[in-house]
Amino acid sequence: MPVKNTHTSWFSEYCPESGSTFSLETTAKLHQEQSPYQTIEIFESRCFGNLLVIDGFIMLSSRDNFIYHEMITHPALFSHPSPQHVVIVGGGDCGALQQVARHQGVQTICQIEIDERVTRLCEQYFPELCTSNHDRRVNFQFTDAIEWMRAAGSNSIDVIIIDSTDPVGPAEGLFQKAFYADCFAALKADGLLIQQSESPLIHWQTITQPMQNEMRAAAFNHLKTIFFPQPVYPTGWWSATLAAKNQITFGREDESRNLNFKTEYYNHAIHTGAFAVPAFLGKL
Repeated sequence: MPVKNTHTSWFSEYCPESGSTFSLETTAKLHQEQSPYQTIEIFESRCFGNLLVIDGFIMLSSRDNFIYHEMITHPALFSHPSPQHVVIVGGGDCGALQQVARHQGVQTICQIEIDERVTRLCEQYFPELCTSNHDRRVNFQFTDAIEWMRAAGSNSIDVIIIDSTDPVGPAEGLFQKAFYADCFAALKADGLLIQQSESPLIHWQTITQPMQNEMRAAAFNHLKTIFFPQPVYPTGWWSATLAAKNQITFGREDESRNLNFKTEYYNHAIHTGAFAVPAFLGKL
């Protein structure tokens, strides 16, 4: 027998590109504020735990964020021969930081988040994501990542993880040639960058390809895209693009096969399969 719906509150995110709306039943609004950069809302949902919403767009839910956070970090870290110095751009919820900290070979983790309020609210409402915030290797920089990267030392970073919002507002400059050129200069010879690159189904030609063209214009000539599900994002299907100074390989396959820490989604088979390109994208 179907369960009668006794709740009347819903959070809905409209996606004009696909002409669709994604809705989640909510039981409470836990917080809302206008930071100097954006509107931040936190809801309690009936089935997906807490929701972090920025400027009307769902950033994460308690229930499914592990997929995104594991896929924006481990494929890159296991494709690099020896990642020691990692920079995370954005990622104020600290989920990516938590995953990076699980790699014991990493020596320093610098997280650059423009809006400190995102991190402080996630420490309150998503504490399970913030367990590595006081790791001795972590350095928080609440500043503009574009300016920070412009001043970064050349050949000083192994992996750059760009865990950004959509290319509007504060994140718009993170999808442009000038920023990528600064990243290229800051990376070591075997360094690589990974950035979330939106839905391959509806954003490929409007966001993903233009973004990759900007990467190539900044001298990143070795690109690979990985694909993974993400239920609370438009179309439920997401991607991330890896860009390297030199040819990207699967790197330390033996280590990705024999993980020495717990994951919820990522494993060696997922790592390998995520690089498979769907036929319709291969044609593009």
